[in-house]
Amino acid sequence: MFESVKTAPPDPILGLSEAFAKDPRTNKINLAVGVYKDAAGGTPILKVVKQAEKLLLEREVTKGYKPIEGDPVFGRLVREMLFGQGSELVPEGRAQTAHTPGGTGALRVVGDYVHSQTPSASVWCSDPTWVNHQKVFEAAGLATKSYPYFDAKNNKATIDAMLEALAKAPAGDVVLLHGGCHNPTGADPTREDWQKIANVLAQRGLLPLIDFAYQGFGTGLEEDAEGVRLLAAQLPELFICSSFSKNFGLYNERTGALTLLAKTPAHGEAVLSQIKSCIRANYSNPPAHGAAIVRAILEDAALRKQWLGELAEMRDRINSMRTEFVSMLKKKGAKQDFGFIAHQRGMFSFSGLDKNQVERLKSEFAIYIVGSGRINVAGMTPDNLGPLTDAIVAVL
Repeated sequence: MFESVKTAPPDPILGLSEAFAKDPRTNKINLAVGVYKDAAGGTPILKVVKQAEKLLLEREVTKGYKPIEGDPVFGRLVREMLFGQGSELVPEGRAQTAHTPGGTGALRVVGDYVHSQTPSASVWCSDPTWVNHQKVFEAAGLATKSYPYFDAKNNKATIDAMLEALAKAPAGDVVLLHGGCHNPTGADPTREDWQKIANVLAQRGLLPLIDFAYQGFGTGLEEDAEGVRLLAAQLPELFICSSFSKNFGLYNERTGALTLLAKTPAHGEAVLSQIKSCIRANYSNPPAHGAAIVRAILEDAALRKQWLGELAEMRDRINSMRTEFVSMLKKKGAKQDFGFIAHQRGMFSFSGLDKNQVERLKSEFAIYIVGSGRINVAGMTPDNLGPLTDAIVAVL
């Protein structure tokens, strides 16, 4: 049965990392995969995570299964991060949370849920979006569509064009929104934009699905949740997919969460029961360790304070790399204006480089970025910034 199977094409991002690993050149630079790097070029374990793990080793008394939806205390703490500690949505009721294997797992569970309830619904994704978004929903049996989001000529979000497209979307469709630090553009809606988005979603009867993978990597933990909280305050129903890979550095622990908001507690319980049914048929129940780390940190005032400090250090390093990158390109003689990169937020930016220039960076300079021109700013370091900017000026 395997003789006629054809080799699948490599993943647009992880495939680049595989090629990077095989590249024998010693001067190679990987700015493709979305992983934070420190100034030395490593992806460190946060100090607070190591402290939390020591506590867990001392306290842990069982390796028994978690409930299908995971640890309820973890769920409450996730809702505190999303909605604010004093929010009425933190106690279980209208809002419910399930622990998932990463943010990607949360997206897939939503896809399975939507397909089980309204299989004719389409999922609208921004153009551009994370390369895996459409694949996740299509694998769940759903159709995907795109709405315009980014003006590459002027390097900014095109909210008016986005709203015009969504105003024509059929009621009951799902609209995927990036909660902050848009991947891959780094261009986010303003508060006024979020209000306009909320208005169109309400008027058209569209279901928001917020991919919130970078909370705390933009401006701050509370500030980055502004759009999510505005939508939650004005819309009766939505989904939020959280990831703790970046803000806690828990990449290989695959720690995420799916939070739903319903009109009433009864509706919330009903939807959660269907979510649990989808989970049971997929991975049965979630892995425990990553969520236990997050819980240990968020429950302890001292550890939480330490985590917020380490999170700020990561965020500040990324933002400083943006500024230095723009400044160095100008010093190296780049005629193109890259100032927009300094004003964007999160790990990623669209560089404006075309596919031929991207290919030259890889073949001539051993610099790996995504074919769309997306650059992982978090992968820049003081040591690689010089060779990087030299190469970009050469291919412009």
